[in-house]
Amino acid sequence: MDKLQQFSAPLGRLLLSIIFIFAGVGKITDYVTTQGYMESVGVPGMLLPLVIAFEVLGGIAILLGYKARPIAFLFAGFSIVSAILFHQFWTDESQMISFMKNISIAGGFLMIFSHGAGAYSIDNKR
Repeated sequence: MDKLQQFSAPLGRLLLSIIFIFAGVGKITDYVTTQGYMESVGVPGMLLPLVIAFEVLGGIAILLGYKARPIAFLFAGFSIVSAILFHQFWTDESQMISFMKNISIAGGFLMIFSHGAGAYSIDNKR
């Protein structure tokens, strides 16, 4: 069981981080549209560079298990706020699924916050 647990931590970090790394890169390639969408829900478009940096750099940090606990805590909050702002679940079923996806991701990040990065991480090598 120990070996399975050792490999589940880096796999879990990969699965949680990859969505944010790809989303951040996607926001770079479709910057104007993303900025407009943010502004349409009342989020200042000038925050987009910070969002991109957080998603890409924070995603890489989670992937590598570097400063995983504080970054995971920030990602949990980011996921909850994003769910509330961008996925009005009361409008239709697809929005409910996206809302719940974000809430579930927040739960995964809270597990990292609680238990740490696990085996095969930069944090564990310190």
